[in-house]
Amino acid sequence: MDDKTILAITKALSNPTRLEILKWLKKPESHFPPHKDLGHFNDGVCGLYIQEKSGLSQPTISHYLSVMHKADLLILTRHGKWTYFKRNEERIAAYKKAIVKNL
Repeated sequence: MDDKTILAITKALSNPTRLEILKWLKKPESHFPPHKDLGHFNDGVCGLYIQEKSGLSQPTISHYLSVMHKADLLILTRHGKWTYFKRNEERIAAYKKAIVKNL
């Protein structure tokens, strides 16, 4: 992982709410209800549920999720008008490994 990527991920994680969202998504069943139509978390958590739990406005959460997606920390899946987010565990593991190696 190059320095530019490490910095982009670090910047995405520097916001307390974005960091909290990643923690919530680590164990979504402990923090969110399953989507009423899907009934599971295979594709992640509906963005609406993340927004509701955070208590922040939709534009703010949309921006936060976009920043994390651009840093490749989140994988998104669309079902109709709904967007679901889950952690990109491979990217998170690579980031942790790069931090240990480079620092």
